[in-house]
Amino acid sequence: MKQDFLLSLVIPVYNEESNITPLLNKLLPLLKPYRYEILFVNDGSIDETSKEIQKHTKDKSIKYIEFNRNFGHQMALSCGYAMANGDAVISMDADLQDPPEVIGEMVEAWQKGSLIVYAQRAERDVDSAFKRWSARQFYNFINSLSDTPIPRDVGDFRLLDRQVVEYLNELPEQSRFYRGLVAWGGFPSSCIQFRREARFSGKTHYTFSKMANFALDGITSFSTKPLRMATLVGFWTAVIGFLGIIYALVGRFLHPAFFPQEWVTGWTGLFVAIMFLGGIQLVTIGIIGEYIGKIYTQVQQRPRYIIKEKINV
Repeated sequence: MKQDFLLSLVIPVYNEESNITPLLNKLLPLLKPYRYEILFVNDGSIDETSKEIQKHTKDKSIKYIEFNRNFGHQMALSCGYAMANGDAVISMDADLQDPPEVIGEMVEAWQKGSLIVYAQRAERDVDSAFKRWSARQFYNFINSLSDTPIPRDVGDFRLLDRQVVEYLNELPEQSRFYRGLVAWGGFPSSCIQFRREARFSGKTHYTFSKMANFALDGITSFSTKPLRMATLVGFWTAVIGFLGIIYALVGRFLHPAFFPQEWVTGWTGLFVAIMFLGGIQLVTIGIIGEYIGKIYTQVQQRPRYIIKEKINV
């Protein structure tokens, strides 16, 4: 069992000014048994989050990194993993929905040999019915497409061994979906369950559009099956179109032997065919475009984030 180790906590923050002090008031007493560091990564907050964190940085174990602008939650995690020095690294949110009380259980599971310890939501009563339903559908959909199953009802609240953190830091991806990347490595893992709490203060920053973009990013990062589906849809659409051509030609030139009714050229069939084929084409182009966009971002090789300020790092 690992005894003398450094525990790192990576906490991405965006407009969390009213949650910083309550979080530390809960967190610090629980961390006393360990050697620890806390890394706050400020993802371009526009409120007083920076000042609230800097009030606590006289304690050298509390470290602060600030981005030039908002680069996104996954990029803030990426920075935190790159800067963390711990033998074990725990990532969590600042809104107290990820309860610090389970940190001890996570460390215990890690000491028993798990290189990844997921915190799995046993109850999500605080979430709306729509959010619970959409989360369930997301995991069903992505796991049906991906060759790498992602554990259900886990977010970014997890413990990673140093070995896993180094593997993540070495990955070349510009677009990062950590829930999939962590699972893709195939390291020994375990789960502990917790009850998800309501946000301590403020409103969630994950709007429906952000959740949809996050889901789309996850799907296109870990599966090429949408491209295959687009190919199959195109093939069967072409088959249906070819059958329609045969039907039209037979009706036009062999009438009335096989088609005793009057042949009337109508706009309805033409309109339906154009709209159907046009819709299929747009969906297919959109799917291909998502993958081309990822290639474009990867080829650019721009920095994932730009750091404005560092304290105690």
